[in-house]
Amino acid sequence: MDSELERLRAVLNATEALLAAHEHQMLTNVDWDGLQHLVAAMQEPPPDERDETFAVEDGALVRRVVPCKGQPYEHRCPQDAFEAAAHAIVELAGGFVLEDVRRAAEVTWTQAAVVLAFLKERGCVVPVHGRKHAAASSTVFEDAMTEYHALYEEK
Repeated sequence: MDSELERLRAVLNATEALLAAHEHQMLTNVDWDGLQHLVAAMQEPPPDERDETFAVEDGALVRRVVPCKGQPYEHRCPQDAFEAAAHAIVELAGGFVLEDVRRAAEVTWTQAAVVLAFLKERGCVVPVHGRKHAAASSTVFEDAMTEYHALYEEK
Protein backbone atom coordinates (compact mmCIF):
# COMPACT_ATOMS: atom_id res chain seq x y z
CA MET A 1 0.00 0.00 0.00
CA ASP A 2 2.85 2.41 0.82
CA SER A 3 4.46 1.89 -2.59
CA GLU A 4 1.11 2.55 -4.28
CA LEU A 5 0.73 5.76 -2.31
CA GLU A 6 4.29 6.78 -3.24
CA ARG A 7 3.54 6.12 -6.91
CA LEU A 8 0.37 8.19 -6.78
CA ARG A 9 2.20 11.06 -5.06
CA ALA A 10 4.90 10.94 -7.74
CA VAL A 11 2.29 11.18 -10.48
CA LEU A 12 0.59 14.05 -8.69
CA ASN A 13 3.91 15.89 -8.31
CA ALA A 14 4.78 15.38 -11.97
CA THR A 15 1.33 16.53 -13.05
CA GLU A 16 1.55 19.65 -10.90
CA ALA A 17 4.99 20.46 -12.32
CA LEU A 18 3.76 19.91 -15.86
CA LEU A 19 0.73 22.16 -15.30
CA ALA A 20 2.95 24.87 -13.83
CA ALA A 21 5.33 24.64 -16.78
CA HIS A 22 2.43 24.77 -19.21
CA GLU A 23 1.03 27.84 -17.46
CA HIS A 24 4.36 29.62 -18.00
CA GLN A 25 4.84 28.23 -21.55
CA MET A 26 7.94 26.35 -20.37
CA LEU A 27 7.32 22.78 -21.52
CA THR A 28 10.55 20.97 -22.32
CA ASN A 29 11.57 17.48 -23.37
CA VAL A 30 12.63 16.86 -19.77
CA ASP A 31 9.08 17.64 -18.59
CA TRP A 32 7.58 15.25 -21.13
CA ASP A 33 10.21 12.56 -20.46
CA GLY A 34 9.52 12.74 -16.74
CA LEU A 35 5.80 12.41 -17.25
CA GLN A 36 6.28 9.54 -19.71
CA HIS A 37 8.47 7.73 -17.19
CA LEU A 38 5.94 8.14 -14.40
CA VAL A 39 3.05 6.96 -16.55
CA ALA A 40 5.07 3.90 -17.58
CA ALA A 41 5.94 3.19 -13.94
CA MET A 42 2.29 3.43 -12.95
CA GLN A 43 1.31 0.95 -15.65
CA GLU A 44 3.93 -1.61 -14.68
CA PRO A 45 2.64 -4.20 -12.23
CA PRO A 46 4.57 -4.83 -9.00
CA PRO A 47 7.30 -7.51 -9.30
CA ASP A 48 5.22 -10.09 -7.42
CA GLU A 49 2.38 -9.69 -9.94
CA ARG A 50 4.29 -10.40 -13.13
CA ASP A 51 6.54 -12.90 -14.86
CA GLU A 52 9.70 -11.22 -16.12
CA THR A 53 12.33 -12.79 -18.38
CA PHE A 54 15.42 -11.54 -20.16
CA ALA A 55 17.15 -12.61 -23.37
CA VAL A 56 19.79 -11.29 -25.74
CA GLU A 57 18.50 -11.17 -29.30
CA ASP A 58 20.17 -9.51 -32.28
CA GLY A 59 22.65 -7.83 -29.95
CA ALA A 60 19.97 -6.29 -27.74
CA LEU A 61 18.94 -7.10 -24.18
CA VAL A 62 15.22 -7.92 -24.29
CA ARG A 63 13.00 -7.70 -21.22
CA ARG A 64 9.67 -9.54 -21.52
CA VAL A 65 6.97 -9.06 -18.94
CA VAL A 66 3.76 -11.03 -18.58
CA PRO A 67 1.61 -9.34 -15.92
CA CYS A 68 -1.11 -11.21 -14.05
CA LYS A 69 -3.52 -8.63 -15.44
CA GLY A 70 -3.13 -6.78 -18.71
CA GLN A 71 -1.19 -7.43 -21.86
CA PRO A 72 2.34 -8.88 -22.10
CA TYR A 73 4.98 -6.46 -23.32
CA GLU A 74 8.65 -6.31 -24.13
CA HIS A 75 11.34 -3.64 -24.23
CA ARG A 76 14.76 -3.72 -25.87
CA CYS A 77 18.08 -2.17 -25.04
CA PRO A 78 20.86 -2.28 -27.68
CA GLN A 79 24.28 -3.43 -26.48
CA ASP A 80 25.85 0.03 -26.83
CA ALA A 81 23.12 1.54 -24.61
CA PHE A 82 23.58 -1.35 -22.15
CA GLU A 83 27.31 -0.64 -21.96
CA ALA A 84 26.72 3.10 -21.54
CA ALA A 85 24.30 2.44 -18.68
CA ALA A 86 26.71 0.00 -17.02
CA HIS A 87 29.50 2.61 -17.24
CA ALA A 88 27.14 5.21 -15.77
CA ILE A 89 26.40 2.91 -12.83
CA VAL A 90 30.14 2.70 -12.14
CA GLU A 91 30.25 6.49 -11.88
CA LEU A 92 27.07 6.59 -9.76
CA ALA A 93 28.06 3.63 -7.57
CA GLY A 94 27.42 5.43 -4.29
CA GLY A 95 23.69 5.56 -4.90
CA PHE A 96 21.40 6.38 -7.80
CA VAL A 97 17.88 6.25 -9.15
CA LEU A 98 16.73 5.32 -12.64
CA GLU A 99 16.76 8.94 -13.79
CA ASP A 100 20.43 9.29 -12.79
CA VAL A 101 21.35 6.30 -14.96
CA ARG A 102 19.31 7.60 -17.90
CA ARG A 103 20.91 11.03 -17.78
CA ALA A 104 24.47 9.84 -17.22
CA ALA A 105 24.26 7.21 -19.96
CA GLU A 106 22.22 9.42 -22.32
CA VAL A 107 19.81 6.57 -23.06
CA THR A 108 16.01 6.41 -23.12
CA TRP A 109 13.93 5.74 -20.02
CA THR A 110 12.99 2.34 -21.34
CA GLN A 111 16.59 1.35 -22.03
CA ALA A 112 17.71 2.47 -18.58
CA ALA A 113 14.81 0.57 -16.97
CA VAL A 114 15.69 -2.63 -18.87
CA VAL A 115 19.33 -2.42 -17.75
CA LEU A 116 18.45 -1.66 -14.15
CA ALA A 117 15.89 -4.48 -13.94
CA PHE A 118 18.38 -6.96 -15.46
CA LEU A 119 21.25 -5.91 -13.20
CA LYS A 120 19.00 -6.10 -10.13
CA GLU A 121 17.87 -9.60 -11.10
CA ARG A 122 21.49 -10.70 -11.59
CA GLY A 123 22.68 -9.16 -8.31
CA CYS A 124 24.98 -6.56 -9.90
CA VAL A 125 22.87 -3.73 -8.46
CA VAL A 126 21.13 -3.79 -5.09
CA PRO A 127 18.24 -1.74 -3.71
CA VAL A 128 19.32 0.70 -1.01
CA HIS A 129 16.23 2.65 0.02
CA GLY A 130 12.99 3.40 -1.81
CA ARG A 131 13.86 3.89 -5.48
CA LYS A 132 17.58 4.25 -4.74
CA HIS A 133 20.08 1.58 -5.79
CA ALA A 134 23.82 1.00 -5.53
CA ALA A 135 26.42 -1.09 -7.32
CA ALA A 136 26.87 -4.44 -5.58
CA SER A 137 30.64 -4.41 -6.15
CA SER A 138 33.49 -2.23 -7.32
CA THR A 139 33.53 -4.21 -10.58
CA VAL A 140 29.93 -3.57 -11.58
CA PHE A 141 30.75 -2.89 -15.25
CA GLU A 142 32.65 -6.16 -15.59
CA ASP A 143 29.89 -7.98 -13.70
CA ALA A 144 27.24 -6.46 -15.98
CA MET A 145 29.09 -7.48 -19.13
CA THR A 146 29.69 -10.99 -17.78
CA GLU A 147 25.97 -11.38 -17.10
CA TYR A 148 25.06 -9.96 -20.51
CA HIS A 149 27.35 -12.40 -22.32
CA ALA A 150 26.30 -15.32 -20.08
CA LEU A 151 22.69 -14.62 -21.03
CA TYR A 152 23.67 -14.47 -24.69
CA GLU A 153 25.36 -17.87 -24.38
CA GLU A 154 22.19 -19.44 -22.89
CA LYS A 155 20.61 -19.67 -26.35
